[in-house]
Amino acid sequence: MTIAIVGAAGAIGRSTADAYHAGGLPVRLVGRNETMLKAMAKPGDEAVVADVATAEGCRAAVAQAEAAVYTLGLPYTKSDFALYPAMMKLFIDAARAAGVKRAVLITNVYPYGMAQSERVAESHRRVPCSVKGEYRKQQEDIFLAAEGLETISLRLPDFYGPNVPGSMLGMVVDAAKKGATGNLLGPASHRHEFVFTPDVGPVVKALLTQPGKVAGAYNFAGSGEISIEGLAALLYKAAGHEPKLRVMAPWMQTAVGLFMPVLRELKEMRYLLETPVVLDDAKLMALLPDLMKTSYEAGAKAIMAP
Repeated sequence: MTIAIVGAAGAIGRSTADAYHAGGLPVRLVGRNETMLKAMAKPGDEAVVADVATAEGCRAAVAQAEAAVYTLGLPYTKSDFALYPAMMKLFIDAARAAGVKRAVLITNVYPYGMAQSERVAESHRRVPCSVKGEYRKQQEDIFLAAEGLETISLRLPDFYGPNVPGSMLGMVVDAAKKGATGNLLGPASHRHEFVFTPDVGPVVKALLTQPGKVAGAYNFAGSGEISIEGLAALLYKAAGHEPKLRVMAPWMQTAVGLFMPVLRELKEMRYLLETPVVLDDAKLMALLPDLMKTSYEAGAKAIMAP
């Protein structure tokens, strides 16, 4: 089976490639950075340089592939998020024409909007309360409604792991390694969850190779609830340092956001810190009873390992 990994150089793309490599299986690595693709390629892999924002790029990505995983994450701006639906249409058209049998979309909790229950299952209504969430919902709707191939949406919470500089805790990881002060967006003491990126690849592989029909949406939750401060403290502990954390209050985020575009973009997602969406993944666990989740302590140690 030829598996095309779209967005292969990202954290989830790498995790998926690692899962296949662990079984001695080659993959097709799709992305725009040829140097990065070739650096991560193993013997037998195919590195395809393609811009999947174009029909031509999508066709190159999935040509003669039997399965695909779409892990691509766009820059964190409303204008970039607006591209998600149209890009998904191009991908689906190309996948259908190429004869792709099964595809997995990696997405997040944004389409759920405000949590209406203690834990959010796949049956929870999807009513985005943010512009970014609406675009992500549109992307997922197009994907799940596709005809001619089996589509599976894997919904993840925030993630952390080795070499994930763009994650919420990326800067904290760097600070913890140096014993310096790490910055967090507040509130940081509320219930939250994170998924460890190396755990995601094996789930993607299992979904793509599972016998029978498994189409639809699946949540993949973290290994339990933990506050953002709690996970940051574990990172410092794993690095051998006492926690040094500075929590930026919401009012300060708003003020600093006047000068920092990224904070302005994050403002509409602040509700996830104040009223977090904590996932119920019983559906996925029932399908994959041997699914493994790395504890937060073990994940922190793995990130800080030399």
